[in-house]
Amino acid sequence: MRGRRTRALTIIGTILVLLATAQPATAAHRTPGGSGHAFEHYVALGDSYTAGPLIPMLRLESLGCARSTGNYPTLLALRLRVRSFTDVSCSGADTTHLTRPQTTLGTNPPQLDALRPGTDLVTLGIGGNDDSVFGRLVGTCPGLRESDPAGAPCREHFTVDGVDTLKAAVTTTGRKVAAVLDEIHARAPRATVLVVGYPRIVPPHGTCPAILPFADGDYAWLDSIETALNDAIEAAVAEDGRSSFVDTYPASLGHDACAGRHAWIQGQHTNPLVAASYHPRFAGMLGVANEVERVLSSRAALPAGR
Repeated sequence: MRGRRTRALTIIGTILVLLATAQPATAAHRTPGGSGHAFEHYVALGDSYTAGPLIPMLRLESLGCARSTGNYPTLLALRLRVRSFTDVSCSGADTTHLTRPQTTLGTNPPQLDALRPGTDLVTLGIGGNDDSVFGRLVGTCPGLRESDPAGAPCREHFTVDGVDTLKAAVTTTGRKVAAVLDEIHARAPRATVLVVGYPRIVPPHGTCPAILPFADGDYAWLDSIETALNDAIEAAVAEDGRSSFVDTYPASLGHDACAGRHAWIQGQHTNPLVAASYHPRFAGMLGVANEVERVLSSRAALPAGR
């Protein structure tokens, strides 16, 4: 029985890889909503929330980036039947890695190098790693829970002279994203550009310390950091005026890391067959792909002149 199951999983995995990497040259192209628009070249840019580390199956190029064939760009490319799809998202990336190489078990070229004048669809998911905000949260907060389980020791740790240093950091992220958008438009002036926000990580009420090992009072604070980050990114998109923001936060209500089998986000324990700790599962990627497709189907997603 075990051997049969293993063979079945292998076959399924192979099919997924073939589907995810296929780039049909003569397939009919479409956009959601039946608009008939044909996207010829789709480029996906972003960090690990785009790349999807440990979501089966791993792409073999740039192993250090841990790009999955089950991430939302791949799902979107398959749905749209784009003629050419390039995924250069990379785990650990911040906004600087859009314009300079990233070294992770090899060198990942600057992500914006994948753009060309004929690129007509771009998705961008970036910002959480700038100033190591996400890294500092998950690297520091669990260790502080025991000191004050019912309080907010991590919020107190990052508050210096009355200033929340992490919230201060994310307010600057918007300016960095705005600069990236300017460069995207310069390199791919015809492209429809969608900037993807981060899905909800913690629940609006309650706690699950076995899954998210933060002090009770730090849950709401962590959520406020993520909200501030999404707000900063959305503001940059609004100021840009030539791109659209994909707000995945509302759709992820009820799918936070505490949501059990409904969770879009993995908790503190890495599962090598599901997802890296504190990162999206396949269900999360599917949910994000749905939101991107929904925004893409609206006329508001298309820049002036398209």
